[in-house]
Amino acid sequence: MLGANAVVGGVSAATLPENRGTRPLDARTSRALKLRLAAAELESQRPSAIPQPNGDETLYPNLIGTFTKGLPHSQLGEVDLGAYQSLMTAITSQSHADAEKIQLGLGRKFVDIEASFAYNMDGADTYTFSIPPAPAFNSAQIAAEMVELYWQALARDIPFTEWDSSPVIQAAAAELNGLSGYRGPRDAAGHVTTANVFRGYMPGNTTGPYTSQYLLQTIYWGSTPREQMYRTGMPGVDFMTDYSEWLLGQSGLPPYRTEVFDPTLRYIRTPRDLAQFVHWDCLCQSFLQASLILLDARPETLLNYNLYQLSHTNPYKTSRIQTGFATFGAAHIQDWVTHVALLALKATWNHKWAVHRRLRPEAFGGRVYNTLTGAANYPIHRDLLNSQALRLTVQKTGGSLLPQAYVEGAPLHPSYPAAHATVAGACVTLMKAFFEETSLVSGVVVPTTDGLSLTPSDGLGLTIGGELNKLAFNVAMARNFAGIHYRSDADAGLAIGEEVAICFLKEQVNTFTETFQGFAFTKFDGTKMLIAPG
Repeated sequence: MLGANAVVGGVSAATLPENRGTRPLDARTSRALKLRLAAAELESQRPSAIPQPNGDETLYPNLIGTFTKGLPHSQLGEVDLGAYQSLMTAITSQSHADAEKIQLGLGRKFVDIEASFAYNMDGADTYTFSIPPAPAFNSAQIAAEMVELYWQALARDIPFTEWDSSPVIQAAAAELNGLSGYRGPRDAAGHVTTANVFRGYMPGNTTGPYTSQYLLQTIYWGSTPREQMYRTGMPGVDFMTDYSEWLLGQSGLPPYRTEVFDPTLRYIRTPRDLAQFVHWDCLCQSFLQASLILLDARPETLLNYNLYQLSHTNPYKTSRIQTGFATFGAAHIQDWVTHVALLALKATWNHKWAVHRRLRPEAFGGRVYNTLTGAANYPIHRDLLNSQALRLTVQKTGGSLLPQAYVEGAPLHPSYPAAHATVAGACVTLMKAFFEETSLVSGVVVPTTDGLSLTPSDGLGLTIGGELNKLAFNVAMARNFAGIHYRSDADAGLAIGEEVAICFLKEQVNTFTETFQGFAFTKFDGTKMLIAPG
């Protein structure tokens, strides 16, 4: 037994269960203690994940397949190996003092390396979440992902409503259809088409308009209705297409150009609009907004909410006496939807810095550029070097760098998995546990091609679950449209986020006195899930 004066994790040992002595516990305190201990025991049974990097860091001594942005770089955009070692020393030691000794490049700071090592006091520990290795630098899969990104850059200003007739979208679908490494959805005949290109694999993702209704419909913030019109980038304005700008960016120089914004707010109607929406968003923003839309929190309905949209397992959906609020109601839903975002981020950061350290697409574009100019000879798969997407990019920009939608390019943290995707996976899984997935979406709209208004749409087949899945993938893929993430970053992030939410729900399901079946929802892979009390 610990001595009464010992301190464990900043807590006096005298307060731990085995040191309580003969002090009696009342029934409530005893029950609360048992719930806390049971939750801790549940999470302690999860084994730590076995790190599975793709081997690029070891295979290429010049680190061409590794995230190095923000450190000093050569004229080829290859990192100073001594500076990289200072980063690895900090990651290995998990020491704040060592992190403060990392050799920065031209000024920009790294994003929160030490979040990789933080602990959670609810939900599963960040080190227990597994994802497969990222596609290798020389693989057909990463080549297909880069081809997809070059097409997405070429398609940034094409309205979603015009994709079926767009020659660019048609050409993108045709080329991706023929790539062995492409992992996006295909139709029943195995084809990539304008109806499924750049979309996700989850149920509902290939049904109806590209953009989720929860990024378009009116939000009621308390008594204030707010139309979802956002500041967007100006069409045709991309960044990092000049090699000198790209090279300075790799060493962390703050942007010397200015972001160019459209002075008119617009509904999200193009990939550029979607990319700009996730540029400066609060990470849980779109999911909190979606919960307000689903709760139909208008002043005239505030006391009743839109009960038909709540899950059939909600104990207050059929209650004659009560409505939910702090449990199974608006306050509960909104808190949990935002709460799991941070749990998901910590799990993401562990993989980003401590395990994978995958280079950003922006950096991969530099490897392509130096290979095509003859400055270097990197082992890039021919599917990318011979692609139509790359040829059209060279014609449009004068070079083979991947055009970036953000003036600063990629952020200063590694690529795999995508943080927006992980948060999206967690938040949407929570929402599907609270709302009736099979209910049809009401008030379906689509934006006009100029993004200045919305028009009604029949919404055939659109369900709450499908549109929530679509929202998760919209948010994840939006970062790809910006040029800063790969498809596999999004897929891995969504998977981690879903598991984060499931662990959290399993821990919380026994904390209620209401009689209910549990949290029922459909996973991203179509599997039905019930997390029941007991």
